[in-house]
This record gives sequence, C-alpha cells and structure tokens, in this order.
Amino acid sequence: MLELRYFAAARAALGLSGESLTMPDGATVGDVVGRLGARTPGATPVLARCSVLVDGRRAAPDDVVPDGATVDLLPPFAGG
Repeated sequence: MLELRYFAAARAALGLSGESLTMPDGATVGDVVGRLGARTPGATPVLARCSVLVDGRRAAPDDVVPDGATVDLLPPFAGG
C-alpha cells in the first residue's frame, strides 16, 4: 500500500490532502498518476504538471514505486 500526499493545486483538484492506495507490484509513478487521473479526470491537467517525490526523492514516470512508499505530488509553486 502506498501513502499519497497532495499539495496546493493537486490537493484542490483531487479534493483530498492524502490517501492510501493499493497498486500492483511493479507499478510505476506513471501508473499511479494515471490511476488518479482516471478516477478524477478534471485533475489530469494539474497532475501532468506535478513533480513526484517517492520517499523524498524526485521520481520519473517510469520509476517503480515500492510497496510502502510515500508519494508526494507537488504542482509548480510560485510566489515570493
């Protein structure tokens, strides 16, 4: 099971600050983001712009997410 945490615009688009998600063995970051987008289609544009961290490290779409990982979705931030 994965622990997902959503920040800023990702939180607003998904309507949650976080959740637990079960994915099959060998699931990639792209698989996780794809499942979220399929479940909440209006969030897809935001998810496409998010940086994804797996256990605190930036991850690419084809990186495998190990069971028990914490996955953070961080949309671009701006401000000063």
